[in-house]
Amino acid sequence: MAGKSVSYKKKIIRQLYFSNLLSCAELSTRIEKSLSLTTKMLNELIAEGTVVETGYAPSSGGRRPLMYSLKPGILYTVAVAMDQFFTRIAIMDMHNNYVGPIEKFELSLAHNPEALEVLIAKIEEVVQKSGVSKNKILGIGIGMPGFVDAHHGVNYTFFQNKGAIHEIVTAHTGIPVFVENDSSIVALAELRFGIARNRKNAMVINIGWGVGLGMIIDGELFRGENGFAGEFSHIPLFDNGKLCSCGKSGCLETETSLFVIVEKAKEGIRTGRVTSLKDLIKGTEESLEKDAETIIAYAGRGDRFAIELLSEAGYNIGRGIAILIHLLNPGLVVLSGRGALAGKIWQAPIQQALNEHCIPRLAVNTELGLSALGHQAEILGSAALVMERYGETHQKPQKKQKVVLSAIHKK
Repeated sequence: MAGKSVSYKKKIIRQLYFSNLLSCAELSTRIEKSLSLTTKMLNELIAEGTVVETGYAPSSGGRRPLMYSLKPGILYTVAVAMDQFFTRIAIMDMHNNYVGPIEKFELSLAHNPEALEVLIAKIEEVVQKSGVSKNKILGIGIGMPGFVDAHHGVNYTFFQNKGAIHEIVTAHTGIPVFVENDSSIVALAELRFGIARNRKNAMVINIGWGVGLGMIIDGELFRGENGFAGEFSHIPLFDNGKLCSCGKSGCLETETSLFVIVEKAKEGIRTGRVTSLKDLIKGTEESLEKDAETIIAYAGRGDRFAIELLSEAGYNIGRGIAILIHLLNPGLVVLSGRGALAGKIWQAPIQQALNEHCIPRLAVNTELGLSALGHQAEILGSAALVMERYGETHQKPQKKQKVVLSAIHKK
């Protein structure tokens, strides 16, 4: 019974994390246990200092139920959001508040055999600086680009020679680790905390250095047979001869990613385009993130060239979305991720593409929405990943790992 009791408590903690405030009756329904058993588990969690009573719900005409919430300062997650060039790490409490600043650093993943070593060292450093005891951290959630097999913890695009990433990181941190594709992580954030909350079928477009896709089908994150569903970036849409990061040519990514938008800005400036961007775009690998942010910011200020760059990319993203609508008939398409900071500038060109390429009967009930989470979606999704998996049996890390963490030894 003791094992079952722990399992029931973890289910309660998970439900309170995602909903913040719930009554005993609501918890009983959600964990599918009797009201008496749920009450017993709640009382034990209160005695342990994990859950607190927060008062009565607003009156709706009947007896007001007592509400419960997770006590602040007791449990935490480590959220890791990675893209091809930069990584962010945050310690978060059960109300998704940051414990200290987000640690952001440059970490190129391509052709970098030491990337995993650096990541582990940084995670350890952030946890140590936070002052949060490891026994209060429920897990580390890592969102990363590439072909990620979340079940086996393998990234077949980056870290492909390292093996099970979650086992390696767990072995060196002593904390359970869960990995997932970055676009699926963004979709999870939108499903749990964002515009896709309570939506049955939604497609979440992650606009970044690629153009990813997280798929919500029947109210659940859809990963496909091996976890590779949603490779939106690599739909072959163009006969442009441009080599994609996947090794093929003409993929959606080759005309729509923020990386491509920055490259087109540099080319336009070289050929004499009149734009306020002229003295702002540095065009170096080190300035890539700043350049993308500048283009988005100046599009918002009305710079014609910046608007043209985003509009052209938006129209082509819309062509890809038209395919999704024809195949999956979603009720909502969400623009999220780093690029969503451009806001409504995306909507007109995407809608134009949908008008031109979608059968009206299929598109009429599909809503196009902008994320309110923006660039923070992956951080929130990484924390949510831990809580989605909280309570699952986690494989014990091997005593010895082949990876040599030279970056840690150098510290």
